[in-house]
Amino acid sequence: MKNPLRKRLPRELKGELGKYLVVFILMVLTIGMVSGFLVADGSMIVAYNDGFDKYNIENGNFRTNQQIYKSQKEEIQNLGIKLYENFYIEELLDNGSTMRFFKNRTEINGVCLMQGEFPKATGEIAIDRMYADNNELKVGDTLKSQSGKQTWKITGLVALSDYSCLFQTNNDSMFDSVKFGVSVVTPEEFDTLDQDKLQYNYSWIYDKQPKTEKEEKDVSEELMENIGEIVTLEAFVPRYLNQAITFTGDDMGSDKAMMIILLYIVIVIMAFVFGITISNTIRRESGVIGTLRASGYTRRELIRHYMALPVLVTLVGALVGNILGYTVFKNVCAGMYYGSYSLPTYVTVWSAEAFLLTTVVPVIIMLVVNYGVLRHKLRLSPLKFLRRDLSGRKKKKAIYLSPVIKIFSRFRLRVIFQNMSNYLVLFIGIIFANLLLMFGLLLPSALSHYQVEIQNNMLAKYQYMLQVPVSAASGNKFDSLFSILEFYMSAETKNEDAEEFSAYSLNTLPGKYKSEEVLLYGIEPDSRYVKADLDKGIYISSAYADKYGIHPGDTITLKEKYEKEQYSFKVTGIYDYTAGLCVFMTRTQLNETFDLGEDYYSGYFSDTRITDIKDKYIGSVVDLDALTKISRQLDVSMGSM
Repeated sequence: MKNPLRKRLPRELKGELGKYLVVFILMVLTIGMVSGFLVADGSMIVAYNDGFDKYNIENGNFRTNQQIYKSQKEEIQNLGIKLYENFYIEELLDNGSTMRFFKNRTEINGVCLMQGEFPKATGEIAIDRMYADNNELKVGDTLKSQSGKQTWKITGLVALSDYSCLFQTNNDSMFDSVKFGVSVVTPEEFDTLDQDKLQYNYSWIYDKQPKTEKEEKDVSEELMENIGEIVTLEAFVPRYLNQAITFTGDDMGSDKAMMIILLYIVIVIMAFVFGITISNTIRRESGVIGTLRASGYTRRELIRHYMALPVLVTLVGALVGNILGYTVFKNVCAGMYYGSYSLPTYVTVWSAEAFLLTTVVPVIIMLVVNYGVLRHKLRLSPLKFLRRDLSGRKKKKAIYLSPVIKIFSRFRLRVIFQNMSNYLVLFIGIIFANLLLMFGLLLPSALSHYQVEIQNNMLAKYQYMLQVPVSAASGNKFDSLFSILEFYMSAETKNEDAEEFSAYSLNTLPGKYKSEEVLLYGIEPDSRYVKADLDKGIYISSAYADKYGIHPGDTITLKEKYEKEQYSFKVTGIYDYTAGLCVFMTRTQLNETFDLGEDYYSGYFSDTRITDIKDKYIGSVVDLDALTKISRQLDVSMGSM
């Protein structure tokens, strides 16, 4: 026999159509977006991970100051690696950006062709797709060097597997897909470029792949020492430290949890909305419920009846959302990743986990929440429902309100007190909605404000970090004293604004926050750029103090990134610097603490450009353009979101 209560469901749906329609649309949009994100994210991660084998991505690279000899190459390869030339040349373009040219790769660090075709003749170039999008370039357009002497016709848009994230140098705090790009050209075209700018970069693949990151670290450190005995190293970057390769994978994996939490927050809110609606329905239909209970209907049957519509709306919304997620929203979410990273073409991977998280779990949440509300509301006897007495306990005495208060004001206050729970839920919902709304509205303004603050808060207009040879960075343990003396003589400047400083990096201890890199500056006495009394002790940047809640007199403990060795410093003061997590001390103290040598320095502060140091001796330049790279790139990556 059919349950006659079912006949009431269409009438209830029609009577509350507006409410159910709004909730249904919200469910579809939320679940569709999250489902599409999980599918796109999972597919991207699979394509990213498979790319290591598909494109034969390097295990690391190093750079030398001159091309290595055949005998040196054989000696290096005897260390258990296969070595490949991966030379490049950087050219400034007339649009103010920098282009890094490679010969088209065939053996290592493969290139994925996204659009057009690879260059086949001189004067042709295939450029990174992300750089092309950000600079409004397309196949058929022309690039011109800053000097105007050379031009290149764009024949294709590509993704270089070792540049999924466009970091110009591995020391950069943020990638830059606006003013830095990578490209491939034919060997003949490569030879026409300025060979004085040629960087002798070599990539390697291990004969026997390390199984863990710790093992890879140990192997790479030993390899660095052994290669350093054969050639003079200018840079050495194993794959696990290469941000251009690893940053993308780390970021994609971390987004998943955030999206799932957002989904479940919305689902729980919707469940309570249904719960409150059902409570009002029960209060309105208490006489009918009392009659049904008295007629023999059980509490379980009524619970099933009142749960039917919320669960049905959720289930249909989840199914429709998943269909849209796998079709429409998947492409939207994939576009977000393609808007930030230079990823190769991906193939959609159907995810059972995405279906479980976006369909099964929301329905279960809706069932549990509504079952709890209904079980609580329908616990009363049929007589109480017939009397419309829905209080499970004796009514409390009304809160005393002074007669001084006007009668209408007292009436309004009593309405508020009697419906406090409903207003509380409404209050929490409004706060949550406004937090999301204000985050979206304030992000662009916050990024603009950040750029202004950075400009007013720079240590110097230019910070030059020298490309110190690897042996020099280990303090007094120099492999070649002549090469170190040659480096420091070549890295001297006559610029009157230039002021030497030394630097060293450590990491915070993992705990409440994940471990982060902290840059320690060794400052000259009476510095014109860092005006702090460092003779009295150590200062930390205001950014460091604000983030970790550190005050003068506290002690901070930092550690080597991949070692157990720790260093503790007592904080004397806070230095007003918001651009990064920094520690300031005298250069003498820093050099002594890390055994870097009495005269060691690693860079210059300057308010004017330094032009008398060769580019090969400069590791990176921190200027306004570099410091605002973060906000500029975030605006590009997250602006549409």
